[in-house]
Amino acid sequence: MPGRLLFPPRRRERVAAAGLASVLGAAMLAGCSVADETTRSRGSESPSQTAGVPLPSAGMAFDYQIGEGYAPPDGVRAVSRDREDAPAAGLYNVCYVNAFQTQPGALEWWQDTHPDLLLRDDDGELIIDEGWDEALLDTSTAARRTQLTEIVGDWIDGCAESGFQAVEPDNLDSFERSQGKLTQDHNAAFATALAERAHEDGLAIGQKNTTDLLGRHRAIGFDFAVTEECAQFDECDAYADAYAGRVFAIEYEGEGDVSFEESCATWGDRISLVLRDLDVLPAGAKGHVYRTC
Repeated sequence: MPGRLLFPPRRRERVAAAGLASVLGAAMLAGCSVADETTRSRGSESPSQTAGVPLPSAGMAFDYQIGEGYAPPDGVRAVSRDREDAPAAGLYNVCYVNAFQTQPGALEWWQDTHPDLLLRDDDGELIIDEGWDEALLDTSTAARRTQLTEIVGDWIDGCAESGFQAVEPDNLDSFERSQGKLTQDHNAAFATALAERAHEDGLAIGQKNTTDLLGRHRAIGFDFAVTEECAQFDECDAYADAYAGRVFAIEYEGEGDVSFEESCATWGDRISLVLRDLDVLPAGAKGHVYRTC
């Protein structure tokens, strides 16, 4: 995943939250309807989902600011920012957490404190996501998932304390890069534990990429989706159908063969589409790109 911050404990492809009332108030400031967007009956969907978390509205204008937060452009009603960043006042804020791989610059921390939670090959060497130079975390056993849930869950608690309304745990698809050491079931089980933690904190939780687990999103407990380049891979409709249009979709400048204009023409009336630079640079930085439909 592009544009990550380079400090320890943060792919593309602490204490519990301060009161549900304040969370719902922030969601209302972001333009969500409490009746239609914040609460819903979920008993028939999944035991891991709970009523009362603030959901994003389908099609709300969105900016992806995980590289560094900056003043949201006019009209933007939702942003995603790194968990170490502050949420944007009055908007629907999604908290980015690198949940399935190590954050750039954080490998030494993991090696010093939790070496047993790093995924290794048959020779005992770390399995690395070469695209982003990140070590994969080991979700292969219930015991390791429990330990990881304590660590990542604490970060999710922090997102709620800071005032975010939702969380996006990244690298759900790490099983694809695990040399066969991880399965979809392993990551789905860990994601389910994270969804339970997020809901306990009053946060919605977004599925980050991978259509491989889209059919299991209700069982896991996901509430919406954050996708990268779904237009390039012709996946936007699948996410839109699964989440009733509650999809934050990021396309990257210069990546793929589908133009942003084509993406907007095809999907812009169903989901929240934004064009960003691959490094998700802040406004004013050379190379910064931001466009919406």
